[in-house]
Amino acid sequence: MGLFVRKVKTASGATAVQIASKTRGVRTIVEHLGSAHDDAQLAVLVAVARDRIAELRGQGEFDLDALLPTPSATAAPTVTGSRSRVLWEVLEDAYAALGFDAIGDETFKQLVLARVVEPTSKADTLRVWAALGVPGTPSLSTVWRTLARSIEHDWRGRAAAAAYAHATRAGALTLVLYDVTTLYFEAEYEDGLRKVGMSKERRVDPQILVGLLVDAGGFPLEVHAFPGNKGETLTLLPVLDAFRARHGVEELVVVADAGMLSAANLNAVEDAGFRFIVGSRTSSAPHDLTPHFERHGNAFADGQIIETVRTMGTGAKARQRRVVWHYSFKRDKRDNLTLNKQIERAEKIADGSRPAKRDRFVTIDGKSVGVNWAQIEKARTWQGLKGYVSNIPKGVLDGAGVVAAYHDLFQVEASFRMAKTDLRARPMFASKEESIQAHLTVVFCALAISRHLHAATGVTIRRIVRALRPLRDVVISIDGHQLTAETPAAGEGAEILAKLRSAAGH
Repeated sequence: MGLFVRKVKTASGATAVQIASKTRGVRTIVEHLGSAHDDAQLAVLVAVARDRIAELRGQGEFDLDALLPTPSATAAPTVTGSRSRVLWEVLEDAYAALGFDAIGDETFKQLVLARVVEPTSKADTLRVWAALGVPGTPSLSTVWRTLARSIEHDWRGRAAAAAYAHATRAGALTLVLYDVTTLYFEAEYEDGLRKVGMSKERRVDPQILVGLLVDAGGFPLEVHAFPGNKGETLTLLPVLDAFRARHGVEELVVVADAGMLSAANLNAVEDAGFRFIVGSRTSSAPHDLTPHFERHGNAFADGQIIETVRTMGTGAKARQRRVVWHYSFKRDKRDNLTLNKQIERAEKIADGSRPAKRDRFVTIDGKSVGVNWAQIEKARTWQGLKGYVSNIPKGVLDGAGVVAAYHDLFQVEASFRMAKTDLRARPMFASKEESIQAHLTVVFCALAISRHLHAATGVTIRRIVRALRPLRDVVISIDGHQLTAETPAAGEGAEILAKLRSAAGH
């Protein structure tokens, strides 16, 4: 007699799992294990069936009739609960590895981990916990009290201290990356924090500015919120000062994009004792590179670096700044593609086939609209060029080093994308400043966990959640006994767990 696992669809759409036998072509149902309503339950019931078959085969010769159900048999096994234990433990381990346990609040930890899994409103987080099968989850009123305590006791400060300790475990930080983004609110009125300001998306809604400081790998170190009408350049120094005061850092190089470039801002950063590498606006290339253009025209070799000096500021505030220019053939091709698209739009505006907006290379003279070809020719002269302003002496860091350091800036942009998309950082459900600040503290910790797991596995946090969430412990009731069975890890889930074990071993 051969025993095997039989799976059959039921009228309700579930999948019944049974142990069956086949003797001389006759199939007999030996035991019905239950019905699965999703892949996780099905995998567990199949695993239970295989274990049961192994047990029966281990008995050697046995009486088939004794195995068959009788009229007095008890009800079929039923699934009484399930939990995404593997995913939750991976997130808990990451939370502890980063030192966030120092905050010492279980509800806050559960809020952070739920945000990594499925970012939603604080009220809807209770549904996420229930779907994951997280034991001992708090009530909504406890959630609100926890968020209030996070502000009262400065849990963001504790989290920032833990993040810094993690980032410096292999040595002191010498370079950090900084950027700013806006988070808007669908609100009618402004308040002390939510203000209408400059928006890259051209919104007129109240917004806040969020400044994020990360290490060279994009791991978050500080997050700060500023009123939405504050100038971006005015956010850099307060964040650096707070970072230095918190950790006692003396020597530090900050890398930021051209949005931080102003003579007054760079003077203030330098006077505070910081070194910087800041992107330069490409329109400055003709002035900075006049000697090169006079001798060589706009001919550059791929990877060529040219060092120049620029006077920034006026009067007593004027200072000589080192400017490093780098040419890339790949960037030239990308710039040319962008330029041609801008020209195409300008020509459509000029011939009336496209409405005029704030487009480049469009000249409006009275009622006539045309294309500014002189401006286009100037733009073509600096295609492929990128400039960097720095106060680091050449003897300390050469031009190639300046370029390489700036290229790491994509890491802070990647962290912002992760925060705004994967973690949905926009606090659309918060209206009071305290609620907004508490929300950003949760997002900061969730971002740190996401970055930590990405660094350990090379896999995005969305893929990690998608691969591990279905690995559920399922509780099955059989004849009054509770049996917990695990969904076996396979495919990407198994690979991720192997990488996490390897990273933990090192």
